Amino acid sequence: MLRPLLALAAALSLSACAELVDPSHITETTRAKYAAVQDGAITVPAVPEEYLTEAIARQEVNYSAPHAPGTIIVDPGAKRLYQLLGNGRAMRYVVGVARAGRGFSGNANVAFQRDWPYWTPTANMVRRDPELYGPIRNGKPGGLDNPLGARALYLYRNGRDTLYRIHGTSEPKSIGMQASSGCIRMFNQDAMHLAANTPNGTRVIVLPESRSGAWVDPADMPAPEPGEALTAGSNPLEDTSTL
Repeated sequence: MLRPLLALAAALSLSACAELVDPSHITETTRAKYAAVQDGAITVPAVPEEYLTEAIARQEVNYSAPHAPGTIIVDPGAKRLYQLLGNGRAMRYVVGVARAGRGFSGNANVAFQRDWPYWTPTANMVRRDPELYGPIRNGKPGGLDNPLGARALYLYRNGRDTLYRIHGTSEPKSIGMQASSGCIRMFNQDAMHLAANTPNGTRVIVLPESRSGAWVDPADMPAPEPGEALTAGSNPLEDTSTL
């Protein structure tokens, strides 16, 4: 009698496993968001499916930040960018962020945008990595091999250029990673989507590491990386009047 019961249990276990959702499954809706798209004379390639999951796709989420609709909030610690929609909702994008020590935090505004922008490395970038940036110290025209990708939003504070940008990238493997020299990277398709919904003058808030995870719905919390301890809705005792 025991053997048939064990066989039945094994069969039920296999059946249950077969019904589990494959975490790598990608819906047709997500495929469409990141499909190839013609943008003027340039064809933006589809994002390879190896870099896509349902969790990384842009989507509307609960997000309770106490700021005006339209505000952009970048959470580098969580590698997320939120554009507030109102009523406790936001459009959420997964982004690539700066390597440790190279980021920007605080308030800024989108002074202007560019499609397929020209890009010039900063003097610090040339000094730090002359072999990489020296040959293009005078700049690089817009295109698929340009580091700013399809769109760039230029961040200014008090009327002065911060030298930080929110921009597209043709390196999809860098999304969700600490890989940039300071700017916020997005899939080109996401950068185009954000730019289309962001007028000049839009307020941008880049959270410091100490506030990572603030206002996030627990259901949308990213998995912490080794050594990280993200806390949804964190609100440390600090002056947040300017955030």
